[in-house]
Amino acid sequence: MNENIPEVRDARAAMKRGARGKCPACGDARLFGRFLKPLRHCPACGEDWSRQTADDLPAYLVILIVGHVLVPFIVETNLRYDLSTTIQMLLWPAIALTLAMFMLQPMKGAVIAYQWAKRMQGFARS
Repeated sequence: MNENIPEVRDARAAMKRGARGKCPACGDARLFGRFLKPLRHCPACGEDWSRQTADDLPAYLVILIVGHVLVPFIVETNLRYDLSTTIQMLLWPAIALTLAMFMLQPMKGAVIAYQWAKRMQGFARS
């Protein structure tokens, strides 16, 4: 591990870096090699990301947030306008999918960063 990384890890700063797709440890390199696949090691500081176990938590959090954001709009739209079922069947899933796709990678980065900062799961020994 890089000696420039402090022993006490700031979870908030790490989560911000992770949500931006940067290495939570150093913030200098990217965290993801592909859309949801973290790099095995940070090219800048050498932190091992192969041990991360974000699993399904980012998806659950995204679903929770998208649902809470979208449902009030759906209810209000149905109270104010008379949209056909076909339009609603196309509109709401498209909006939900778009929101979820934009939120998924930042959420996964934040979850990985939180695990790292709190020394959870595979990060306990580093």
